[in-house]
Amino acid sequence: MSSFKINTLLLSLISCSVFFTGCNDSHSSDDDVSVNQETPAAPKGVGYEDTAPLALNITPIVDSWITNQRGDARYATVKTNAGVRVLSGFLDVWTPSSLFVDAGVSAQAQDGFPAVTQSNWTGLPADSTDGSKKNADVLNYNINYSVQTTHNRTEEDAIRAYLDDRRGKSYSVTTGMGALTDPWRALTGQTTTINSVPSDANQVKYDDKGNNTGLTTAEGNTNFGKVVEFIQAMGNNSSTEPAKRFYKYARPYRWSTDVIVVSSLESAKSSTPSTDGGFPSGHTAEAGRNAIAMAYLVPQRYQEIIARGMDLGDSRIIAGMHSALDVIGGRLQSIAADVANLNAMTQAERKEAYSQAQTQLMKATNTSTFEEFYALSKTPYDTNDRFADLEKLKKQVDQWMTYGFNQISDKTKTATVPKGAEILLETRFPYLSAEQRRVVLKSTALASGYPVMDDTEGYGRLNLFKAGGGYGNFNGDVYLTMDADLGGFNQYDQWNNDITGEGKLTKLGTGTLALAGNNAFTGGIDLKQGSLELSSENAAGQGDIYMHENSRLNINATKTVNVSGNLTQLSGTMLNVNLQLNTLPAIQVGKTVTLNGTLQLITKTNLPTGTYTVLSAKKLQGSFKKVTLNGKDITANYQNNSVVFTVS
Repeated sequence: MSSFKINTLLLSLISCSVFFTGCNDSHSSDDDVSVNQETPAAPKGVGYEDTAPLALNITPIVDSWITNQRGDARYATVKTNAGVRVLSGFLDVWTPSSLFVDAGVSAQAQDGFPAVTQSNWTGLPADSTDGSKKNADVLNYNINYSVQTTHNRTEEDAIRAYLDDRRGKSYSVTTGMGALTDPWRALTGQTTTINSVPSDANQVKYDDKGNNTGLTTAEGNTNFGKVVEFIQAMGNNSSTEPAKRFYKYARPYRWSTDVIVVSSLESAKSSTPSTDGGFPSGHTAEAGRNAIAMAYLVPQRYQEIIARGMDLGDSRIIAGMHSALDVIGGRLQSIAADVANLNAMTQAERKEAYSQAQTQLMKATNTSTFEEFYALSKTPYDTNDRFADLEKLKKQVDQWMTYGFNQISDKTKTATVPKGAEILLETRFPYLSAEQRRVVLKSTALASGYPVMDDTEGYGRLNLFKAGGGYGNFNGDVYLTMDADLGGFNQYDQWNNDITGEGKLTKLGTGTLALAGNNAFTGGIDLKQGSLELSSENAAGQGDIYMHENSRLNINATKTVNVSGNLTQLSGTMLNVNLQLNTLPAIQVGKTVTLNGTLQLITKTNLPTGTYTVLSAKKLQGSFKKVTLNGKDITANYQNNSVVFTVS
C-alpha cells in the first residue's frame, strides 16, 4: 500500500476523536472509484425530442380573430367566424335553430356573402323556435349539474358568486395575486364600488362604478400604464356575443326552474332572452382573458392567477347564471382571444409591459432580488386566501376542466397545440424554446373525447394551470439550458407536475431547476451543468441520475428522496443535502451509487448527539472527497452500503 493511502487511512481513524466523527468500515477511501468498480454510463433516453406540430388544412384562429364580429354577413357562420369556430365542438351535442350569427341581429349582403335575416329564436327552450338536443345525455347532465350546484351552495358561495357577477372582472381576478394583490391594485388604479351583498334582494341591478382595469399611460399612469393597456388589449375582437347569437342555447334557469339563481342577482336577469344566450359565458371569457394576461406579466403567480380566472367561471354556475358547458365555452374563447391578441403585439410591446410589471411591483414591495420577489409572490393575501395551496388548486382545476362530463368520443387522440399558443408561456419559461413551450402545452393537455373540448386546433384541451407547472410528460428527451446571469426563471424555477414518459432530462447552464412532483419518467437525469433540486419523494422519476463535472444536486424534501436507478457522481460535483431529522436517510438509491465529489450537509439547527444516515443504496462504491456540515469539515463513515456520520 502506498504511503499516501496509509496516511489517508490514519487520518480517517484519528478523525473519530473530533466532535463530528465518522469512521470508514470495510470501504475504500480512495479519491477515485477503484479500478475494480465500473462507473455506470450516463442515461441514454429515447434519442429524440418531442414535437407539437400544427393542425393541418385549417385557417388558424390566431390568423383570423378579426372575424369574431356580429352584424357582418361575411362572418356569420361557423366557417367564417373565428370566435364561433373555436367552439364548434358544441355542435356535437346541440343543433341551434339556425346556423348563423342571427339571434337579435341581421346583416346586409356583402362581398358575395348573402344577407343574414334576424332569427325568430325566443331564447325560451319551451318554444318551437328552439334548437334540438343532439346528445341528450350530455345536455341533461349539464342542466342537472346546475340544479345540484345551486341547491348545494353555501351562503359564502352565494356571496362570492354575487361579487364575481357584479364586480369588474379584471378587478375580481386580482384576488389570485396573493400578497401582490394590494400593490397591483395601487399601481393600476383598480377600484370597485361593490364590497357587500345588498340587503334587499329586490333592489335595482347593481353595477360596479369603480375602475375595472385601471389607468392607462394617457390617463397619467406613467409607471404602470403599459401594464393596464396590455390587459385591455386582450379584449380586442373578443366579444362572446357572436357565438352566443350563433349557438342560441338558453341559460340554465330557463331550461329548468329547479336552477336557483342567487336571490341578490334576480334583478340582474335579462328580460330579453332572445339576445341573452348562455353559451358561452361572457363573464368567464372576460375573467379568463384578464387572468391569462396577468399571469403573463406576473409569472411568479402563473398557476394561482389562472386558477382564479377559472374560479370566477365556476362562480357563474354557483350563481345559477350559467351552465358548466357555458363556462367551458367561455374558457376556450378566453384562451383563443389571448393567443390572438398577444401575437398581434410586437415582441417589444410585450417586453415593455412585462418589464414595467416586474420592475414596479418589486419597487412597490421593497424587494430587490428575484428570490425575494418570488418568495413574496407565494405569500398568501390573508388567512382566507383560497389560492395559497397549489395542491388543493390542482384538484379543483381538474374538476373545473371537465365538470364531470363523460368522454363521448375517441379518448386516445394525441393533443394538438394551436398556432401561436406557445406565447402563453413566453415569460413563464423564458429558458425554453418556442417549440419546447408548445410541447409543454401538449404534454399537459386534457385527454381527448370530452364534449365541446375537442376542437380541431386544440384550444379546448389546453390546461394552462397545469402547463404553468412545467412538462406533464417526457415523451421525448428534454434538453434545457438555464443561464443564471439572465435572472428570473433563468436563475431558478420549479416544475411541480407529476411527470411521466420514457424520455430523459438533460440539464445545462448555470441556473437551478427544481423538480417537485410525484414523477415516474424512466429516461433518467443527465445533470451536465448547473444545479438540479429534488424537492419531493419521487422527484427523480424512475431512472438514473448522472452528475457531470461542475454540476450540483440539491436534496430539499420533507421525505426521503428515492433514486430508482443509479446515482453517479463524477469528480468536481457537489451533492447538497438539506438534512431533516424526520427524513433519514435523505437519499435512498435503488441500484448503485458512485461517489467521487463532495457532500455538503446543511441543518437549520444544531444536531443532537447521535449517528445519522445521509444516503443508502443497494451498492455503494467510491467516496466523497470532502464532507461538510454547516460549513465545517467532518468525516463520513461508509458502511453497509450507506453513508453515515456521527455527532458526539
